[in-house]
Amino acid sequence: MITFLKGQLVTAIPTQVIVDVHGVGYSVLIPLSSFNKLPLPGAEVTLLTHLSIREDAHVLYGFMSAAERDLFRLLINTVSGIGPKIALNVLSGMNAGAFRQAVVGSDIRSLSQISGVGKKTAERIVVELKDKLGGLTITDGVAMSRSAGGEDQKSQDAILALQALGFKLGDAQDAVRGALALLGPSAKVEDLVRTSLKKP
Repeated sequence: MITFLKGQLVTAIPTQVIVDVHGVGYSVLIPLSSFNKLPLPGAEVTLLTHLSIREDAHVLYGFMSAAERDLFRLLINTVSGIGPKIALNVLSGMNAGAFRQAVVGSDIRSLSQISGVGKKTAERIVVELKDKLGGLTITDGVAMSRSAGGEDQKSQDAILALQALGFKLGDAQDAVRGALALLGPSAKVEDLVRTSLKKP
């Protein structure tokens, strides 16, 4: 099982990337939520992966956060009638946090607006996942890179999480700076995000 790839990002389009890992080029299908977090081509990237083995192909799916991969796996393994293609559409249509809110809130309308997800599929998603997602906290947008120093990396992770929740970059940066000043450098990423969300 291939659980992650770490290498040079060769090319990237909204649905697919090629990663050079020690001279081997891996083609990986990705959702839009991960595409928005990718570095520029030529830079190092770490993708969490899910390998799908079919009779006619081995297909790699890649994600920039654990939340995205967890949601992808939950969809394909739990909801009848949802395969990898629709699961990618779900992640491209809304981030993991928004998806959880839609499921817990039985928001059939929002779910059914995702490409490939009609009303019946949306209803099935709510019925089969509501209990599973009700007690979980899903924070989307935390990139897997750990090359920066501890405090800088925590700030960057918190900023990415806020952006995934709808913050503009500048607003996210300001909110995290304020949260750091309030909580101190020992604060965890999730504490920074929660404090940032509470600010008016």
